[in-house]
Order: sequence, then structure tokens, then C-alpha cells
Amino acid sequence: PPVMLVELLFQAACVSLVLPGAQGRVYPARKKPASFAVERRRAGPHVCFSGFGSGCCPGWMLSPGSGQCTLPLCSFGCGSGLCIAPNLCSCPDGEQGITCPEPPGTCGEYGCDLSCNHGGCQEVARVCPLGFSMQETANGVRCTDIDECLSAACEGLCVNTEGGFVCECGPGMQLSADRHSCQDTDECLATPCQHRCRNSVGSYRCSCRPGYHLHGNRHSCV
Repeated sequence: PPVMLVELLFQAACVSLVLPGAQGRVYPARKKPASFAVERRRAGPHVCFSGFGSGCCPGWMLSPGSGQCTLPLCSFGCGSGLCIAPNLCSCPDGEQGITCPEPPGTCGEYGCDLSCNHGGCQEVARVCPLGFSMQETANGVRCTDIDECLSAACEGLCVNTEGGFVCECGPGMQLSADRHSCQDTDECLATPCQHRCRNSVGSYRCSCRPGYHLHGNRHSCV
């Protein structure tokens, strides 16, 4: 009968599990290659693997001492604090955040000026930016632009700008490297004349070869 056949098959299966020769057919759970574990220990923590190899996970970099990925990165900087994890700072006041507030400076918003007298020099807060002077008005203190052209040593024209000044030179002249004095521009280098060109300070003059005379436009030869 079919019932006896099923029982015989079940018994045969049980016998095969206890026979010594049957042990070769039992496959244990698949383990990761030993080389992977060795590489993981050698590389250290916070190592990420990809198709291109291994490297530090985002937010971590190699520590100069150990060469392992144990140095956290804080993208916004920690100022006077300490970077303890990716984008996490431990600040001197005990707070933690993505960055630490800078300690308030003693010189105010616009930095320091050096104030000197007979007793020595000291740094004092600059109330107005460089190139501006402080004036008291009915509405309070106001910073106004200083006209440096009143005392600037420009050889040509002085143009006052907000917080500074610029020197400019007239036609046929160009500003020297010192940004204050002017020097002649050799217009003849641009060959404006048809035949001959003679440069002069701030200008130039065209002339023609024998047998020609200068056209009314002062450049062409006829």
C-alpha cells in the first residue's frame, strides 16, 4: 500500500542522517572569507567598502597617528571647541552643536585701531570702518566717508570712492605701477599712422614718406 511506502522512505531519510558517510552531505552555514575580517581589522573602524575599494566613511578621515579612520570632520568648524563626531562640536561652554560661537572680541565689529600716547600704545575698538570717520548727529553716531582726495598725492586726477580713492590719468597717459603717478602711453605701438608715427608725451604725430602728403584726417598718406 502507498502508506507503507511513505513510511519506508521516511525511515531511509532518518538513517542517512546518522550514517557516517552521510555527514559529507550536510553543508554548514556559509561564512565570510577570513581575508575580509583581517582587512577590516587592519583598516580600523568607520571604513566603507565599494566597488572601487575601501576608504573612510563620510564624515571621517585618517588620523595622522594611527592611520585609521578615527578623526571626525566638522564641515562648519568648531572654533575654540572640539570636533567629537561628524558635524558635532563640543564647545567650551559645555554645549554641543554643528559649530561653536566665536568668543566676543574686545575690538568690536570693525576691529582695532592702535592708540598711542606718552604712556605707550593700546588697542582700542574701531567704531567706523577704515576710510570712514565718526560723526555725532541728532539721531546718534554716524559713519561718513572720508574724502581722501583732500590729502592724496595723485599726479593726475583723484576720484574719491567709498572708503578709499583712485588715481586716474588724462588722455595719452597711463597709471604707473605705484597707482599714484602717471606715465606716457606710446600710442605708436598701436600703429595708428599709415606711414610714420612719432610719439610725444600724452600724444603722437603722423608723417608720410617722400612723395606723399598727409591726408586731412592726420593719419592717412596720399
